[in-house]
Amino acid sequence: MSEAQIKPATVEHLPAIRDLAVVIWHAHYPGIISREQIDYMLGRMYAIETLRDELANHSMRFERMLLGDALIGFAGYGPTEDKKAWKLHKLYLLPQQHGRGLGSQLLRHCETQAQSLGAQRMLLNVNKRNTGAVAAYQRNGYAVSDSVCVNIGNGFVMDDFVLVKNLT
Repeated sequence: MSEAQIKPATVEHLPAIRDLAVVIWHAHYPGIISREQIDYMLGRMYAIETLRDELANHSMRFERMLLGDALIGFAGYGPTEDKKAWKLHKLYLLPQQHGRGLGSQLLRHCETQAQSLGAQRMLLNVNKRNTGAVAAYQRNGYAVSDSVCVNIGNGFVMDDFVLVKNLT
């Protein structure tokens, strides 16, 4: 099997990222959040217009993880109001690719890119019930710094831990 490659995503890659998000979320999130919340969040966060706006107007960077020509994962990250902190907004990998170090590889790539642009810290939110992801981030040097519950509309909340890692 070939090595995974990480390449920047541009506007033309956004439909493939959206389609992969749908597959991953429907495979991973049942049991963590309801099917209704999965569909609601996918509709809001992965609409092509939303992704395009994040890429164009919010300085978000998207990275694609490829195995050969196959898209197997992606990440989205960008600066925060605190110029020394960047936020990882999205990092997803097909479930059949878990356990091979690929998620950590993609995470390190995002950290390195952010650090090269002045970031001293990377932060992220992860659902409190997503214990596998919490453990994976902790293995990669992240620590829980806060707990938040954010109303996202339609009767749904994001009940998350905020994790932080110093990059310097």
